[in-house]
Amino acid sequence: MIILITGAAGPTGQAVTEYFEQRGDTVIGVDKDDVDLLDREAVQALANRIAAEHGRVDGVVHLVGGWRGSKTFADTDLGHWDDLHDLLIRTLQHVSLAFEPLLRASDNGRFVIVSAKAAEKPTAGGAAYAAAKAATEAWTMSLADALKETDSAATIIVVKALVNDAMRAAKPEAKFAGFTDVRDLAEAIGGLYERPAASVNGTRLDLSA
Repeated sequence: MIILITGAAGPTGQAVTEYFEQRGDTVIGVDKDDVDLLDREAVQALANRIAAEHGRVDGVVHLVGGWRGSKTFADTDLGHWDDLHDLLIRTLQHVSLAFEPLLRASDNGRFVIVSAKAAEKPTAGGAAYAAAKAATEAWTMSLADALKETDSAATIIVVKALVNDAMRAAKPEAKFAGFTDVRDLAEAIGGLYERPAASVNGTRLDLSA
């Protein structure tokens, strides 16, 4: 398969890349040093290059993220919303709009974002983050509606938070209760291909339980 991973340089992107490469898939990993995902034309140029070389994509795993928060609701810095709008929402818009046609060309494509429990249960100090995550979910559900007559699907994977080996090494005493290991996330993404597209399209897979 041809798999695009955005936000590929971080621990989560590395885990997902390793998962698909071990399966023998072609992974195209991009990060901010490769393509500016806030530049619509640059993202479209990337899609055009992949279309010319491969004719399709079988997976788009959008891992660009970030967190901003405050101690109380009244302390919320609306500058945080501006940051999160770009990080979480605008990058998703650019990537999904550019690659939807290539997903349509796949006979078993998947578009995946990682959302957070905060979107359904916001905290007082996490208003900007929760609202931005909720917006990414709504956008992805719209993409799912666009793909419903195709062999591809758009799915939201929900976590409390992610954990990796470096985090555990930095805080060996921490339990990271309810966190999802990045390798488990990668396996969950891979598992979406084992089910019919229609059964996972427009769904939320909660890994936080």
